[in-house]
Amino acid sequence: MPTSPSSSAASVPKGARPGGAPADLAAVWAVITGMYQAYPTGDRERIDFFLDPESTIWDSATPALLQGKAELDHVRDNRPTADGGRRESGLTPYGHIIDVFGALAVARYWLRVDYHALPPELVRNTAVLRRGGDGWLIVHLHEDVQGAA
Repeated sequence: MPTSPSSSAASVPKGARPGGAPADLAAVWAVITGMYQAYPTGDRERIDFFLDPESTIWDSATPALLQGKAELDHVRDNRPTADGGRRESGLTPYGHIIDVFGALAVARYWLRVDYHALPPELVRNTAVLRRGGDGWLIVHLHEDVQGAA
């Protein structure tokens, strides 16, 4: 399990994976990083800008598969209020591997979640994105908390 973010450029897939054109790889990674940049401020509109409204999410906070924005909003609305402990101070995605298959992309990456009063966590993530007329959107996200960083 990686312990710290890498400052290197986009990961280059090895072996039989298709990888992708540099512009596509950068655009997909920009969606991922853009979503996490909006998260600590609680800017739902900005976060949702990167999500297909019908996306499915295995959210780390609930065992149910969330289907669409309404179910995601329900989970968001029922999360414990920030008591200083579980309130995030930063989210850092890193260690990404991205492959593009025409209008679909698969991104695998780590997410370091820093808290104001708790030790950081590492989360393994897989995102599936679809390219449409307005660019790339996340259509599925799978979060898997691995424990303290």
